[in-house]
Amino acid sequence: MNVFTRKIRGFRLLDLVGVSLLVVIILGVYLAKTLAGRERAEIATVEREIKTVKARIRLLQAEVAHLEQPGRIERLSVAYLKMETVPASREATAEQLADLARAGPAPKADAVSAVATMVDGTGVTPGVPPPPPAEARPAQLAEAAR
Repeated sequence: MNVFTRKIRGFRLLDLVGVSLLVVIILGVYLAKTLAGRERAEIATVEREIKTVKARIRLLQAEVAHLEQPGRIERLSVAYLKMETVPASREATAEQLADLARAGPAPKADAVSAVATMVDGTGVTPGVPPPPPAEARPAQLAEAAR
């Protein structure tokens, strides 16, 4: 008997194999489309998250740019650290740098005299206002930033 002419319950074997392959192919395509749809949804979710994170990064970069403004830093350093700009008479020329390096660091204030100026061991030095309390600093910084 030939494979092409053999019959099982009234159907040719070749027809049964063909229909079976067709069903398998249909199920495979259906599963592939279903999985692709899920992947597409996941990709869309990740892309939305990327857009959100990029927007947050841009916002943080703008905030850093604002906080790094030289004028703002100078105002804060004068207000809170009592720092001032260096006068021209204190600046060294290129020729003086070698002499300064050979001379070594400038002498520091005597630690004993610094401790002697403390009042009652409280850490308060006469003539120097105490720093603001920790809870007041964020409000003052925000006010100074404006």
